[in-house]
Amino acid sequence: MIRTFNAPSAYVQGCGVLDSIGSYVDADGTSAVVLADETVFDLVGESLSTGLEASGFSVDRIEFGGACTHAEVARIAEQAADADVVVGVGGGRALDTAKAVRAEVGSRLVTVPTIASTDAPTSSISVLYTEADEFDEFQFHGANPDLVVVDTAVVAGAPTRHFRSGMADAMATWFEADTAVRAHATNVFEGHSTRTAHAIARTCYETVREHGRSAVAAVERDAVTESVEAVVEANTLMSGIGFESGGLAAAHSVHDGLTQVAETHGATHGEKVNLGTLTQFVLEGRDTDELVDLIDFSLDVGLPVTLADVGLDDPTEAHLRTIAEATCEPYETIHNEPFEVTPRAVRDALVTADELARERVSERR
Repeated sequence: MIRTFNAPSAYVQGCGVLDSIGSYVDADGTSAVVLADETVFDLVGESLSTGLEASGFSVDRIEFGGACTHAEVARIAEQAADADVVVGVGGGRALDTAKAVRAEVGSRLVTVPTIASTDAPTSSISVLYTEADEFDEFQFHGANPDLVVVDTAVVAGAPTRHFRSGMADAMATWFEADTAVRAHATNVFEGHSTRTAHAIARTCYETVREHGRSAVAAVERDAVTESVEAVVEANTLMSGIGFESGGLAAAHSVHDGLTQVAETHGATHGEKVNLGTLTQFVLEGRDTDELVDLIDFSLDVGLPVTLADVGLDDPTEAHLRTIAEATCEPYETIHNEPFEVTPRAVRDALVTADELARERVSERR
């Protein structure tokens, strides 16, 4: 059995750390391209550019159009062809685009998340979408970012919804990685999980559960506390390593299925993943108490637990069939589950999880 473990070359996290970003970027090269949308550049562009210029880089900006599509990657790659360093700044789609651009132009890559909503900053994968904003494909680049810089003051100042979303994504990391290990499934790098990756995935979940409520309360007030620092690390670094080197299972496949229904497009990645985790629990026949515990925690921190919460107020059988069939595409990681999974089984698990969640919401009123 061959075990594989990959991670970013360097990770820096702290309050105000963007002011000194230049001291962390390898000085090999002279040209840097900053990929960010207008809002993000207005937020952090000046401090980021100043820091890079202080280290001897010339800095050009390319505006991100907002969608991680094949066309957007090609457009930006053409403009960034001569860059020594590509700096992706913003949310998951901007960072995934930067990763895909780096793969095209062969530069070094720095990711600077401005929200803690996913583990995109540390991973080697880009999730591409169609022009209709439906899941298209994963691109596996085989190399993680050279540097990840997370300014917790910036992250804490972002809308709390993004922070919560990252917590959902981080919690799924443990349940998927543990399932993949038990099923002897391979990870993103086509090897088996190391004990290190498995332990990181567990710590990721435990950190969110221990610090999540306090961290959300702090972020709602734009405050940075030790709980916020802990959850940002879980959402970003632990989750990124845990899912790539530990393995994935049903939760993220259900997310991919949900993206095929237009009504869910207003929900974030992590919000849809949270429904995926609950569906995975039912699919695996986990104890109802375990499911209710996750529902309760999700409600406590403001995460969605029902289909209505992600935009599907009254799902039809056509909706459910579309979701279930997309979830079970041959390339999906749901097939890392230690049993055969069918669209019918996914459909039934999805509606059962939804019913149990609605019952729990009613009980808590």
